[in-house]
Amino acid sequence: MHRKKVDNRIRILIENGVAERQRSLFVVVGDRGKDQVVILHHMLSKATVKARPSVLWCYKKELGFSSHRKKRMRQLQKKIKNGTLNIKQDDPFELFIAATNIRYCYYNETHKILGNTFGMCVLQDFEALTPNLLARTVETVEGGGLVVILLRTMNSLKQLYTMTMDVHSRYRTEAHQDVVGRFNERFLLSLASCKKCLVIDDQLNILPISSHVATIEALPPQTPDESLGPSDLELRELKESLQDTQPVGVLVDCCKTLDQAKAVLKFIEGISEKTLRSTVALTAARGRGKSAALGLAIAGAVAFGYSNIFVTSPSPDNLHTLFEFVFKGFDALQYQEHLDYEIIQSLNPEFNKAVIRVNVFREHRQTIQYIHPADAVKLGQAELVVIDEAAAIPLPLVKSLLGPYLVFMASTINGYEGTGRSLSLKLIQQLRQQSAQSQESIRYAPGDAVEKWLNDLLCLDCLNITRIVSGCPLPEACELYPPLGFTGPVKRRGAVPSYYVNRDTLFCYHKASEVFLQRLMALYVASHYKNSPNDLQMLSDAPAHHLFCLLPPVPPTQNALPEVLAVIQVCLEGEISRQSILNSLSRGKKASGDLIPWTVSEQFQDPDFGGLSGGRVVRIAVHPDYQGMGYGTRALQLLQMYYEGRFPCLEEKVLETPQEIHTVSSEAVSLLEEVITPRKDLPPLLLKLNERPAERLDYLGVSYGLTPRLLKFWKRAGFVPVYLRQTPVEGEACGSTKPFFSECLPFINDGLFKKRGSWCQLNLYVVQNDLTGEHSCIMLKTLTDEDEADQGGWLAAFWKDFRRRFLALLSYQFSTFSPSLALNIIQNRNMGKPAQPALSREELEALFLPYDLKRLEMYSRNMVDYHLIMDMIPAISRIYFLNQLGDLALSAAQSALLLGIGLQHKSVDQLEKEIELPSGQLMGLFNRIIRKVVKLFNEVQEKAIEEQMVAVKDVVMEPTMKTLSDDLDEAAKEFQEKHKKEVGKLKSMDLSEYVIRGDDEEWNEVLNKAGPNASIISLKSDKKRKLEAKQEPKQSKKLKKNRDTKNKKDMKLKRKK
Repeated sequence: MHRKKVDNRIRILIENGVAERQRSLFVVVGDRGKDQVVILHHMLSKATVKARPSVLWCYKKELGFSSHRKKRMRQLQKKIKNGTLNIKQDDPFELFIAATNIRYCYYNETHKILGNTFGMCVLQDFEALTPNLLARTVETVEGGGLVVILLRTMNSLKQLYTMTMDVHSRYRTEAHQDVVGRFNERFLLSLASCKKCLVIDDQLNILPISSHVATIEALPPQTPDESLGPSDLELRELKESLQDTQPVGVLVDCCKTLDQAKAVLKFIEGISEKTLRSTVALTAARGRGKSAALGLAIAGAVAFGYSNIFVTSPSPDNLHTLFEFVFKGFDALQYQEHLDYEIIQSLNPEFNKAVIRVNVFREHRQTIQYIHPADAVKLGQAELVVIDEAAAIPLPLVKSLLGPYLVFMASTINGYEGTGRSLSLKLIQQLRQQSAQSQESIRYAPGDAVEKWLNDLLCLDCLNITRIVSGCPLPEACELYPPLGFTGPVKRRGAVPSYYVNRDTLFCYHKASEVFLQRLMALYVASHYKNSPNDLQMLSDAPAHHLFCLLPPVPPTQNALPEVLAVIQVCLEGEISRQSILNSLSRGKKASGDLIPWTVSEQFQDPDFGGLSGGRVVRIAVHPDYQGMGYGTRALQLLQMYYEGRFPCLEEKVLETPQEIHTVSSEAVSLLEEVITPRKDLPPLLLKLNERPAERLDYLGVSYGLTPRLLKFWKRAGFVPVYLRQTPVEGEACGSTKPFFSECLPFINDGLFKKRGSWCQLNLYVVQNDLTGEHSCIMLKTLTDEDEADQGGWLAAFWKDFRRRFLALLSYQFSTFSPSLALNIIQNRNMGKPAQPALSREELEALFLPYDLKRLEMYSRNMVDYHLIMDMIPAISRIYFLNQLGDLALSAAQSALLLGIGLQHKSVDQLEKEIELPSGQLMGLFNRIIRKVVKLFNEVQEKAIEEQMVAVKDVVMEPTMKTLSDDLDEAAKEFQEKHKKEVGKLKSMDLSEYVIRGDDEEWNEVLNKAGPNASIISLKSDKKRKLEAKQEPKQSKKLKKNRDTKNKKDMKLKRKK
């Protein structure tokens, strides 16, 4: 075997990490990198004084070698037993695989290793790695461990810039194909700033990018007491001081860090007070021991005599760590299983035998019970409610879990699963509570360089937003800037869907750009429901995404970066060919990306809509200090004006970034000599709107969590809701490529969307968002030019169909809507005042019988109870909200009451709480509604009867202009002229057919015979009847035919003779 001396700096870095209990990062370039994993693991094993470190090996699909450890172990033991083991000849990698505890895990199953701890993590198949996977796997490595990233053989590290990642296929759309790996460039440049990172080749040669470790020195050896930090010493003192305080002392002894011990003490302090409506919240990043602290606190609550303890989490499978430390606390309190408590596990295979109940019967009956977050009604007898991972539970459910009992709450506020404002800004700030924070990690020591590198790379720790001290400028004075990284050749509608996007200045890892990027991500975290590192990669690499910033007026002399008031992320969608849509619709499948076009095309089976170009507002975030001041509205207004072409580009040439990455062959630099540094010849970071030509768009779209406040914001911006989905679907973070589908009937004809601007607002999709408990909405608004005609007809058609479907669905999934929210959705001033069609008598009789109308009239007179007419209220409500009752006017309270009873089928008691009016007043309003309806119905019937009656003509008596004689003379002249004309006509006509037959003698003879009483007489006429006239020619023809045949026979007889 070829032996080579390993660079001593590698060994020193590993040993220093073990001594400081901090992690180290290795990036191995080369196809034989897996062979160097053996050497790195061997160095780690020699540096640590405990058991052989375990390994987490993550890969995409194919591992590249056999992972059958038992089979390898049997072969190794057989060789040892036979004495045939030769370390020099046998493959060290084979020995490493056989003798090491390795957990193999697919990238798509890394969620299963959360909460586990490993001594080493190996990440292969770099093209399948995503920011989420990177954060999730690196977090499992303990202090002193190694993180190894394997890269394939390459001639230059810059080949990472153009490497095609698996996630890039999701970013490509038919109109936007060119993906630029800005995230990979920033990832590579960030490695140089990590003090605990080494980039090496597969021969363990250190590459120039890791020049910062050239002067690394080994740490002097320290005694166990010297290696303890200030927090460790304080934790030891705290444990010693609580030895005589039980049961607190034994529980604190189970804590690993000082922050965890303080959190447990804060929980136990709340337990000992036994006050109602008290909440203790623990917020920390991942890996800080929150669940363990909650488990120890539950054990303390049992020791203090709490009987009914409820634990909730998104799933029982998430509570393994919590119950594990509950049982560790029981062990410390000297509770014994089966004697003092029993454990009940779930039989559901999806929960993986998770603990759902613990019955304690040492002193008296005590219970620790898991409940689903939606089962808040079962907390009537609760004394303590523990909420783990509260940020992952819908916000309304978390609020419903609060009550007259003690509440412990733990949540991740930052990190790759942080949720920003969903919990910390919406709930925790609303509560009077005791709070605790845990900063120190359980797995590694404070100040871990790999953690800092990961937080900076993925913008995980950007919660601290600097307060703006420059005052509040007028929104009208602020300007919207698009960062230059998203500029490029402007692609007109209908052109070839391909253009080149240069690497963005924002992600070039320049110091100023990093500061600006951290500010933008801080606004994202503070203003949006859910954030993940994958969103950062999508923002950097997706070719269709654009970014706009609203900035205050900047003085010309200012050299520092301006503060960001608001940021808008826009995704360009559409421009899909008709054939692609037809093929996808016929197969029932869709391509990735283009959320709104694919969704609308499938919903309405219209192949032409995808050809339009649109922009979806992915996110709009406003600085927390300036929310509600009009800056978001101003930014949206400027964005709409920009895409409508109201900011003409004054530049003759579009400013582009001509710099390109040179090929490796042209550079002729080896991997061991290549120096990677951030680019210096960078274009400007920001451009004014009139310095960049805008893409031509047909509409703007938006996706957000439906709340009354946000609905009001978007309606005020001109967006109209047109569609709601009734079945709840898991909501995705903005930017997701999974559209929301429904079962609606297509009503759009082919060719509806052929002309640009031929429609206004289109679609609203509402699905259940499992994170915040809200419905996710998609709304669209057209971008019309000033010279285009009004397109209200299309908008009215969509609006009418939406309103019809929404009213029908209010008694199903939308029955949980408050009446005010439902009314806000139905009523929209952007549509203008709708036409008031009059209700006809036929329509009224089709809906109601005469007996029904009689019942309504009796109730309007207060002669019967309202239950007698409840069956007619849904029909009345529907025709009212469809504007079929003409100009019937109801107040807001009356409309809400009619909608709640008639369409949502709610009781008066429910509406009493939602409308906040007493039931007696509600019934009075209800009676007034019926009175107005009865009056309108009577008017309809009276009008129909009136139309059927003969119209009475009004006689107008006016004096004549002529005398009577003149009038008679004029009439006589007219009569004489008319008479002459008629006589002339008679003379010119042939009247022979009207001549009366017979002479006087014949008539006298007939009259004498008939007698004086005869009513009918007959006179012989010489004219034949029609029937006889028709038959006579036939008989003559027959006679003629007979004569002809007879003559022919006679002629034959004569010839024979």
